Amino acid sequence: MVFLVILIICFLLQMVAPWWVIIVISFATCGFIGKTGKISFWQSFLAIFLLWIGYSLFKSLPNDNLLASRVAVMIGVKIWWLLLIITGLVSGLVAGISGYCGYQFRKAMLIKKTDEKIA
Repeated sequence: MVFLVILIICFLLQMVAPWWVIIVISFATCGFIGKTGKISFWQSFLAIFLLWIGYSLFKSLPNDNLLASRVAVMIGVKIWWLLLIITGLVSGLVAGISGYCGYQFRKAMLIKKTDEKIA
């Protein structure tokens, strides 16, 4: 469930919003419906990893990977598909950490509310 929500919302919002919208969406989604910290991290990671790799391939394959190849050479990896994997890993890691933080934030707020009811 977390995977699909993040994937769909980020796909739609990244057409009009900046790249860092993945942080906000992962945090909010996992804050509302994340079941565990592990699920929140990995579902966010995989959703954004696959979204960015897929979108990069969609944009790169029609032009024979020309721009991706040039950027790969510019940053020193020399292979265009390695650049796509690095991009996917970095974006997935950002989303995964954000999702985990969202889950932990909700957990902390629930503990705080429980403590307030007791006092």
